[in-house]
Parts: sequence; structure tokens; C-alpha cells
Amino acid sequence: MKLFVGLDVSLEKTAICVISEHGKIVKEAQVASEPEALSCWICDQDGAIAAVGLEAGPLSQWLHRGLSDAGLPVVLMKTRQVKGALKAMPIKTDRRDAEGIARLLHLGWFRPVHCKSVSAQEVRAVLSARKAVQQGFITLEMSLRGLLRNFGLKVGTISRGRFEQRIRELAAGNPMLEAATEPMLRARSALRRELAGLERNVRQLSQEDPVCRRLMSMPGIGAVVALTYRSAVDDPARFTSSKKVGPWVGLMPSRNQSGERDVLGGITKAGDVNLRRALCQAATVMMYEEGQKTVRGTVFPTIGGRASWLRTWAAKLARRRGAKRAMVGLARRIAVILHRMWKDDSDFRFDIPVLHAG
Repeated sequence: MKLFVGLDVSLEKTAICVISEHGKIVKEAQVASEPEALSCWICDQDGAIAAVGLEAGPLSQWLHRGLSDAGLPVVLMKTRQVKGALKAMPIKTDRRDAEGIARLLHLGWFRPVHCKSVSAQEVRAVLSARKAVQQGFITLEMSLRGLLRNFGLKVGTISRGRFEQRIRELAAGNPMLEAATEPMLRARSALRRELAGLERNVRQLSQEDPVCRRLMSMPGIGAVVALTYRSAVDDPARFTSSKKVGPWVGLMPSRNQSGERDVLGGITKAGDVNLRRALCQAATVMMYEEGQKTVRGTVFPTIGGRASWLRTWAAKLARRRGAKRAMVGLARRIAVILHRMWKDDSDFRFDIPVLHAG
């Protein structure tokens, strides 16, 4: 008898539901959220394990590796799809969620998610740490500005190197303001040092990785964007076509059609939000970088002193559809081209005629 096992994972316990090939619930239980405990419990069941399914989440990558190493046919299921299916249940419990996941597995109505490699997860951890420290650094600066603004003291536009001196100048002579700002300035200095260290680490990682060096041959792609793309895609063979990267990262227009109604909306925003944000930032840099170059009577926008047909394509699209749509379209096209560069082991080509870029 074939068995389909659904796992609803939480921090301490995992709810398990086992369904037979005929759709009947065979067994339900709760087991510690550890790969060894889960694999032992599943292997003790009477019957052939056809599939083990769990929703993609914080612990899912770790559990997926452990269950796969135990020889179990485990699949990661797309979070958005699973949540949409489980919404039909009027009562939500861990037990019912495990049953719903098992039934989705049994029916085959799910989309598998790629389980990232350990190296990709490690790079993502470094990028997440950099982002967290950067956000803390910016939050402290904004808090200092807001604190002094209540007293009519305006920091104004100033470089980060002179920010600390400017705050001390404004707070000088007021013991209460000095007592309030000094701890925040010390914390800001510590965060700035740590952020600089993480930035060096990110640049070093990108320079040591041959794939990242190849991706950075495209204008507007720096170390952070290259590492974000590298760790998010992980394996370019996941996609049978480079054109599928755009919808995967959530940069395609959504569509809602029913009967006579057919509405095209904003982008779907599916997939990795950090990758989508990085691609949009790269597209913005590419669109608004100054400079141009004339080749055989044709004017090409340039980035870093080199002609970029990609920016010319985006400029034409901006004149026709607007700057925001052009930025999204350029971000989607960047994602597609980076994937093709990765698969073909080739650098970015600057010699493509603008006529063929639209």
C-alpha cells in the first residue's frame, strides 16, 4: 500500500498525517521537529512511502536535507499554493494542516520548490546579516534626526563621515540631549564598523566566485546583486528556459480573468523578495547612470564608460510606457540575461545592435 505523508512543521513539534493511496487517513501523530525523529517515525510505517511533503519555510530546507539523506522521497511544496488550498478549511489546526498537505500530495495538486544547497544558504545568511546591520544603522540615523528635530535642531544634508560631528555640534550645551545622543552615536559607530566588515566580506565572496565575476560583467550589477542572484537561483538547470526566471521572481504582470472581465494588474510579487528588490535596484542604476557614447553615428547610453544597448532598450520603453514600467521590464530582462550568461558561461555582450534589443 502506497502512503502519502504530510508534515506541518513548527518550531518544537511537527504534526504528521499519513494517507493511503485511496485517500483514507491511516495514522496521525506529533513528533519533534528533528530530521532523525521524523525519519525514524516515517520509516516505521507499514507500507511503501510514495512521497513526504512539507511546506517551504524556515526549517524546511534543513528538514528536507535530513529526510533526503535518510532515503525518503521528500518534496518541498510552494508556500503560496499550500496556503491558498488550506484556506478552504473552516477550522485551522496543525492536525488539519498536516491532513491538507497530505491530501495535496496525494492528488498531485502542488508545485515543488527547489531546496537550496548549503553554500547558497550560507551566502544568503551573510547577505541577510548585512541587510539587518544596514537597516539598524539607518534606523539609528533617522532616530537621531527625529530626536533633535523636536527641539528645532536640523541636521540637514550631510555626509556619513561628518554625521557624528554634526550631531555633537547640535547637542552641545544641553546635558539632556548629550546624554540621549551619545549612546546612540556609539551604537551607530559600532554598526558602521560591522557594516564595513560585512561589505568587505561580500566583495571578497563575489570576487572569489567565478559565476559572480561573470554576472558582474553586466553594467549595473555589483557584488550584492550578483551574490543575491547566485544564491537565489542556486542551480541554473532548474529552469528549462531563461524566460521562466522573470515569472519565478515575480516580475510578470498579474491577470484576473472571469467571463467578460479581463484585468491586467501589477506584478505578481511571487518568489524571492530580496532578489526582486536587488534586480529593481540594478535596473534603476542602469537607467539613470549618466553618460553616452557615439558609435558609427549612433548614440548609445553608457555605464562605466562602455556602451549599453540594454539601457537604450529601457529608454525606448520608458518613452512609450513610462519610467516605472520600464524599470520593471528592465529588471525582468536583466534576470533573464543573467541566467543565460550563467548557463552559457559567457560575459555580457556590449556589441548587440540596438535594433535587436527591443
